This record gives sequence, C-alpha cells and structure tokens, in this order.
Amino acid sequence: MYLRAQYPSVPVVIVSANDDPAVIRRCMEFGASGFFPKTLGADALRAALTHVLQGELWTPPDVDFGATADAESAAMIARLASLTPQQVRVLMMLSGGLLNKQIAYQLGVSEATVKAHVSAILQKLGSTAVHRR
Repeated sequence: MYLRAQYPSVPVVIVSANDDPAVIRRCMEFGASGFFPKTLGADALRAALTHVLQGELWTPPDVDFGATADAESAAMIARLASLTPQQVRVLMMLSGGLLNKQIAYQLGVSEATVKAHVSAILQKLGSTAVHRR
C-alpha cells in the first residue's frame, strides 16, 4: 500500500515462495500489479512481466478470485483501500513514530493539515482511539 501511495504509476509485483491463494488475493487487493511465485520459469516470468508492464494484472492462473476473505479481513481491506495516497503516507509516518509536527515538515504541509488527515484516517478505519500529538 505504501509503495502504491508513494508511486501510483509504478507497477508493484510480489515475488514469493508463498503460493497460498489467500495471500495472493490479499496482495492483489492491496494494489499489487502482479504476484510471481519463485517457482515461475524464466519464460513464464518474462511473459508475466510483459503483461504487468503493459498495464495488466498477473497472477498464477490457478488462483480463484471468486473465493472471499473472511469478513473481518475484507472489511479492513476495504477501509484501508478508502485512504487517499496522502493519508497512507501520514499513516505510515505515524506508524513509524513520527509526531504531527515532523510529518508536516516532511510532507511540506501545515500541522493542521496533518491533524485533518489523522482525523480522516481514524474515521475511515473505524478507530475510536484518540490521537493527540
């Protein structure tokens, strides 16, 4: 999500030894352009990269996207997907322990703007936590 927020036009692919269909679905739901198993042969990898670089999505053909994640995971994915790229940046900086003042400086915005983003993030994620920084 962070890479997609930082560089929205750059395709992000996952290369992994984990070929669990649920993991692949989750990666794609979070914005990956492709999921390449480490076992993919050179020719298949070349073809998969070509698809992704042409703006298409690519996953192993046997992944069933009809299957759904558990309700809680699906709800969290939907809430996270509702964040704007700037809100994702703020959320990542908050998770890194930065103060609003530091985030404002790094993003070149006012502290009030950061506070507005934090409020929107908390609302979108359904958090009842109070953020005071």
